[in-house]
Amino acid sequence: MTTFAPDSLALNRKLPLWYQVSQSLRASILGRSPEAPLRLPTEDALAAHYGVSVLTMRQALKELEAEGLISRHRRRGTFIEPSARRGAPVRLLGSVDAIVAQQSGMTTELLEHGPATVPPELSEHFPGLAEVTGFRRLRSDEETGEPTNHAHNYVRPDVAALIDPADLLRSPMTKVLRDAVGVRISRITDTVEARLADPQTARLLQVPLLSPILHYTGITYDQDGRAVDVARIHYRGDRFSFTVTLEA
Repeated sequence: MTTFAPDSLALNRKLPLWYQVSQSLRASILGRSPEAPLRLPTEDALAAHYGVSVLTMRQALKELEAEGLISRHRRRGTFIEPSARRGAPVRLLGSVDAIVAQQSGMTTELLEHGPATVPPELSEHFPGLAEVTGFRRLRSDEETGEPTNHAHNYVRPDVAALIDPADLLRSPMTKVLRDAVGVRISRITDTVEARLADPQTARLLQVPLLSPILHYTGITYDQDGRAVDVARIHYRGDRFSFTVTLEA
């Protein structure tokens, strides 16, 4: 039986290895195509793929099993749960793969893309630029079709010129920037705050006007310290929570 092929991962030695592996594999699982196999490679094969010990791999798989994303069967192997829920908590510990995992596993509609004036409050992130490229997307639950979040990205024009809009229907912006465009991401800064839904957001997310939403701002920097993308995402407050795990 053919097994599922996870994405590769460049490990950051400053973060727990099991966490990085679990988030990378989680992003691969949630971003898989519908026809992808459900069976995962063996623990040994996965450990070799990620360059970690079998014990580290086992801890990463235990985390995914606790989330309900995979099931493990003695002698049969480990399988992706086809009915696993997507887009639950926003859980970040500090890796790019955590961001990718948080954004993955939803049906995406590209509402518009093209030149956009830099909002005054974002001008500090795009010095010398009066215009960037904007991408607006609406993401929905794969199973129910219910809108879950509305994303607006502001991307440097030179980087945006390398983006195939069709890739944004299959993968989150962070993954497209890193894997398709080849941006060497040095860091991402995140801010999450509670807000009330404005008329446009309420209409797109199908929630009452002034109902609570989570407003996420993520700024992606390249290896030269330039902001290449500023993402503003509105999440339905009744579908998401925000959890931060601090490691001593």
